[in-house]
Amino acid sequence: MTPRPTPSGSDPKKSAAKAAKTVKKAAEKGVTKKTAAKNPDPVAEKAPAKKAVAKKAAEKNAVSKSVTKKTAAKTAKKGTAKAKKVAAPVPASPPEVPAAIPVSPEVPAADRDRLLSGTHHDPHGVLGAHAVPGGVAFRVFRPYARAVTVVAGDVRAELHDDGGGFFSGLLALLEVPPYQLLVEYEGTVQDTEDAYGFLPALGDLDLHLIGEGRHEQLWTALGAQPMTHQGVTGTRFTVWAPNARGVRVAGTFNFWDGSAFAMRSLGSTGVWELFVPGVGEGELYKFEITRPDGSKTQRADPLARRTEVPPNTSSIIHASHHEWKDAEWLARRAEGAPAHEAPFSVYEIHLPSWRPGLTYRQLAEQLPAYVKDLGFTHVELMPVAEHPFGGSWGYQVTGFYAPTARLGTPDDFKYLVDALHQAGIGVLMDWVPAHFPRDDWALAEFDGRTLYEHEDPLRAAHPDWGTLEFDYGRREVRNFLVANAVYWCEEFHIDGLRVDAVASMLYLDYSREPGQWVPNVHGGRENLDAVDFLQEMNATVYRRVPGVVTIAEESTAWDGVTRATHHMGPGGFGGLGFGLKWNMGWMHDSLDYMSHEPVHRKYHHHEMTFSMVYAYSENYVLPISHDEVVHGKGSLVSKMPGDWWQQRANLRAYLAFMWAHPGKQLLFMGQEFAQGAEWSEARGPDWWLLSPGYGAEADHRGVRDLVRDLNVVYRHTPALWQRDTDPSGFQWIVGDASEDNVFAFLRYDAEGSPLLAVSNLSPVVRPNYRLGAPDDVPAWLESLNTDLAKYGGGDVTNPDIVKPDPQAWHGRPASIQLTLPPLGTVWLRPA
Repeated sequence: MTPRPTPSGSDPKKSAAKAAKTVKKAAEKGVTKKTAAKNPDPVAEKAPAKKAVAKKAAEKNAVSKSVTKKTAAKTAKKGTAKAKKVAAPVPASPPEVPAAIPVSPEVPAADRDRLLSGTHHDPHGVLGAHAVPGGVAFRVFRPYARAVTVVAGDVRAELHDDGGGFFSGLLALLEVPPYQLLVEYEGTVQDTEDAYGFLPALGDLDLHLIGEGRHEQLWTALGAQPMTHQGVTGTRFTVWAPNARGVRVAGTFNFWDGSAFAMRSLGSTGVWELFVPGVGEGELYKFEITRPDGSKTQRADPLARRTEVPPNTSSIIHASHHEWKDAEWLARRAEGAPAHEAPFSVYEIHLPSWRPGLTYRQLAEQLPAYVKDLGFTHVELMPVAEHPFGGSWGYQVTGFYAPTARLGTPDDFKYLVDALHQAGIGVLMDWVPAHFPRDDWALAEFDGRTLYEHEDPLRAAHPDWGTLEFDYGRREVRNFLVANAVYWCEEFHIDGLRVDAVASMLYLDYSREPGQWVPNVHGGRENLDAVDFLQEMNATVYRRVPGVVTIAEESTAWDGVTRATHHMGPGGFGGLGFGLKWNMGWMHDSLDYMSHEPVHRKYHHHEMTFSMVYAYSENYVLPISHDEVVHGKGSLVSKMPGDWWQQRANLRAYLAFMWAHPGKQLLFMGQEFAQGAEWSEARGPDWWLLSPGYGAEADHRGVRDLVRDLNVVYRHTPALWQRDTDPSGFQWIVGDASEDNVFAFLRYDAEGSPLLAVSNLSPVVRPNYRLGAPDDVPAWLESLNTDLAKYGGGDVTNPDIVKPDPQAWHGRPASIQLTLPPLGTVWLRPA
């Protein structure tokens, strides 16, 4: 039954007994007739005062049916049990019904109009049960209902049909009792609690934090939350829509007619709330919002945790039931070294196309084993959050709190993350807080005015993608995004967020011509609101989630992307607080160098060495991402010059150069086995290239075997990852051998143990090639050679231990002589 508040300090059992006694008394008296006295109750005051009108109303609205006493023991027991659901305190009722003149219980005309038009901000103040002079007024709004009966213990009273879906009645009761509604429709009767008999299901602390823009677990306060409230199971619906004149919730549970499900506005927070009893998981819903101009729009829930499969757009009530089994992984993550001081080799994946047609759970059976076999430490998932257009690859998000339903449920996605963790693989996820699409059922002008987007059209419109940029200066919007970052890390155990398009957020003039942007308060082009947001996001995520990492895709020279937020830089800004940053400069320069025929590479030698000028300005990731193998750019192997043998040799040499270079590594799917075609989200990787029946299968399998060995040696060689951000961890042997297309350098671990990496990016063997070497290493041994026959190379190697000569070379007191394979990279370690 719909509960009522309990007087402060009262005994629930006594209250139940009192309620039963009250109901019994009412049953003896019958239903009190309506009269026309002036009503001191705020709602009742709206009733007509003239006696003639009141008399007519009383005659019209008097409840004609006598109160029926139920004698069945089962019913009496049920009534007593329901009475025990008494919840929160109210002042004690007088000992008997006061001799006040009863009032009309009808919904006043003004409230009736507002409820019908969907513009009532406080439907709970009108509908439901309310103590008034003469007893308790019951008011119900149920369009299409034929009759509504109030059941309160032994009392059954059919309410008067006031027309238009409104029903009302006045019962001679001392106080509001626990009650239920029997709503009769054509062919059926619905036994339900009254949604307007409940106190708000959202607490004052939640509202305060939302108002301050500091609710770090916003998803627990807004959206659709299945719960038990005042002893009744149902779902709490809450939404932030400060400009709305009214909000109603519509869904499968009310046949998409929200007329009878008006939400209440909770103070000045802009939050609307309604607890709907009897509604639970799996139901579809949307919010029906009345805009300031009176027009209406149905919107998906911005904090929906589950959605329909696109192109359908409804939100789905969801509660997680996944039981995590990755406690050991999380403990190791929390206690481990930060990402920039640990092995960090990333396999980037577009989940829908990695193995087209597989669900999250099916992927969990294949992906962890494949990635573990190749030796990658992490996977990076292209955006998982719900998006309407698959061709956007997930970078135009509408459901920021829901994994895409294309591959399964939120719990299915948790199952995949759990499986990866149990296989010892970290999970990074692309996160897109830079912009959102203009779909009229999602965030754009959500409540009839600019809300999530900036109010200035010049700031709101993203010039490159036709989308809208978030208003980072509005505290509630910033809270929505910061809490979203925390949500993925806490609820889905994501180990890191790669933040997309950071440069477009940081600059007011990004892709804009003069006159299309307005400088900040200091006259600069920096977006100060975005800076504040990124700093707050990073600080909050690192504080709340131990061992997590955030990564910036930032393509400019912004100072301090990976500097701590409290450390001021020369530009007057604190650091943005990211853990790592994509090194877009290294990627563009090195790919441009590799695309040239070897005979021309000497003129581009600097493109392979320039990265070391700034290598320690940030904590870098070296990315060969999806962006480099789509839209006519070709696959990685197809960028290489020469015939098929030379293309593969160039690719192998380049990958080993990349793995040895300071910085972490990222490689997009399909490039690990030298796929020739560029990536397509509709087709995915060309797995058939690895089929034993394919003639060139060995060529592709050889490249994949190299990637596996790169990762194995990398993990077991701290010199390659321990001091990635420490200049003392790198020394050039020779960086200016442009005529030879040779690069040689040393990497050192924290104990000073070195690894020597040498790349010969010309198509000729260089025998007895002399290189300067440290004089404190008595002998060297090859640990990796990209020209091995098993990788598809010519098997030009240095099989024996290499000992240094006392001959000075390249500014060093000793030197060694190596045979450099054509288009190959060799790693040597101390023997």
